[in-house]
Amino acid sequence: MSRGTKLLGVVIGVAAIAALIAAYVVFLTHGPTPYRPAANGTTVNLKLQTVAAVGPKLSPNENWVSYLVDENGTWKRSTVWTLPANATVHVTVLNYDGQSGLRNPFLAQARGIVGRQFTLNGKAMSSINPDEASHTFAIPDFNVIVPIHGIADDAKNQCEFAPCDPSMAHDTITFTFRTGKKGHYRWQCFVPCAAGFVYGFGGPMQTIGYMDGFINVV
Repeated sequence: MSRGTKLLGVVIGVAAIAALIAAYVVFLTHGPTPYRPAANGTTVNLKLQTVAAVGPKLSPNENWVSYLVDENGTWKRSTVWTLPANATVHVTVLNYDGQSGLRNPFLAQARGIVGRQFTLNGKAMSSINPDEASHTFAIPDFNVIVPIHGIADDAKNQCEFAPCDPSMAHDTITFTFRTGKKGHYRWQCFVPCAAGFVYGFGGPMQTIGYMDGFINVV
């Protein structure tokens, strides 16, 4: 093989890698098509579902843990949302996933939400037992952290794959936060819940459309 042929092969290889990196960066930056929930003035209702396995209907990565959003009655794997500025956002999370526990108990205390309390199955609370956490919902730029309580290991009628049915074992968490000024903000889960990945932080934990996303405040 001539030197010129080898050089051409290197150039093609580098170009291919650069294209893949660029595509990945674009995906991480933009992610899924943004979902804009209906707003009543500056009040918005956002309904989410957290699942242990997203399932083959919603993703080729069927065993990945994921957040889903209710888009007009249909559960979709969309984690990029468009919300109005200075809005009051009422969030409902239906969590069908189990208890994995927190590595940092700091995340078991709710912060940055209206009234500094959330409800867990109708009961007002400001924190949970760190060992009983499943996920968190956090928007660092808003100082929002809400622990998501997980269902017990021996709970009956557990959901195997999303989308999960309300008749299946789950916890219901509600809370309210305010969006503030216009901007592009990241939200994410801080629980290392990506089974099968190093330290639990790979795969769905770093891929938009699963356990993290963006909030476009307009």
